[in-house]
Amino acid sequence: MYLTLWKHSPRGGVSSHLDRIPVPPASENVRVRRLKRIGSDMKNDLCALLSISLLLAGPPMFAQESIGKPILSAPPPPPPVAIAPKSPDAVPPAKVNVAVDPTYVIGPEDSINVNVWKEPNFTSSLPVRPDGMITLPLLGDIPAAGRTPAQLAADLTELLKKYITDPNVTVSVLAINSKRVYFYGEGIGKPGPLTLTPAMTILQAIDSAGGLSAYANKKKIYVLRDVQGKRQRIPFDYGKALKTGDSFLLLPGDMIVVP
Repeated sequence: MYLTLWKHSPRGGVSSHLDRIPVPPASENVRVRRLKRIGSDMKNDLCALLSISLLLAGPPMFAQESIGKPILSAPPPPPPVAIAPKSPDAVPPAKVNVAVDPTYVIGPEDSINVNVWKEPNFTSSLPVRPDGMITLPLLGDIPAAGRTPAQLAADLTELLKKYITDPNVTVSVLAINSKRVYFYGEGIGKPGPLTLTPAMTILQAIDSAGGLSAYANKKKIYVLRDVQGKRQRIPFDYGKALKTGDSFLLLPGDMIVVP
């Protein structure tokens, strides 16, 4: 197929010379357009493959870039706290029995220990109530005031025979709170209550209460004592007692006034 071109002469006439240019057939144009489309599709496919390759290669690349950089994450759990073993000072002290005379009579507000051998359910330390009673499992209320430790142990032994074969009971005194005397006045070092030990004299009690102050009136000391509902006043000369040893025993509830 050819395209004919007519050339005009400079004078406006038509030249007799003809130029014939070959024109490609229509099928060849279609093939060219098809090749162009295929090339475009291949270009798009290559772009898509390149994008997928970048996505697949992305995490390792980012991971490499993140090396050496802090990663935000949940804070680690705190380290376990080491518990130091208890020192001997932290162990509660064992109960210490008070050394009392075998004839000591238990009184209200005293603290006693009842020990039943191989019977922990009946073994306990307990105070004597103001009404003079103590309470034990199964036995209920038992009178303790007015009894010596040995007498109370014998009473409990008889009561426990209903529940235990051959009970072995021991009673000891932990604290003496029922036997107290009271100091008053500015002439004593430590005014207030003082636990009365067996056979304590007034001289011993004054020394246990901190002694006399520098301004104490040593000749005007006196003791107030209730006897059968009546209050007695017993004078005491401290200086004379130091020289002659003339002293007397105190009784529970005595009130010593040191002016």
